[in-house]
Amino acid sequence: MEKKVNASVRQILDDFLEHNNRRKTPERYAILDAVYGMNQHFSLEELGDYLEQNNFRVSRATLYNTMRLFLELRLVVRHRLLDGTKYEAWFNHENHCHQICTICGKVSEIDAPNIVTAIDETKYKRFRKDGFALYVYGVCSSCTARKTRRNSAKSKSKDKNKQIK
Repeated sequence: MEKKVNASVRQILDDFLEHNNRRKTPERYAILDAVYGMNQHFSLEELGDYLEQNNFRVSRATLYNTMRLFLELRLVVRHRLLDGTKYEAWFNHENHCHQICTICGKVSEIDAPNIVTAIDETKYKRFRKDGFALYVYGVCSSCTARKTRRNSAKSKSKDKNKQIK
């Protein structure tokens, strides 16, 4: 399946570049492969680091311009999250829901078939829906446990101070 997706997104890029008489640069294809190889939400800095780790350096301007192109082609979706702008590969306009921790900023996808069905069945007026992303904000279990441990430690410390007095 992954090879099919990579071939399909490469074909979309090829068709666009040929149709618009734009150059097929190795940088564009390396960035496209990196976007679809990361399998996670990423910032432009993380994408640049990923490319560098794979021995392919590109300028920040090339990253910005290429991501703008990928957004236009709808190969990538941009999310404005608490910890900044993140991107994600978005082939075939997959609808999905995210849960976002308001403390640590961790983003993970959740399976919510009822929500997907409700949005798919919604009638829109003079509007064509391409897809959607839903954000549910809250506190993850790791942050909740860390907060509970901290509160417990503070409580024990207060009890000790009371006993000393």
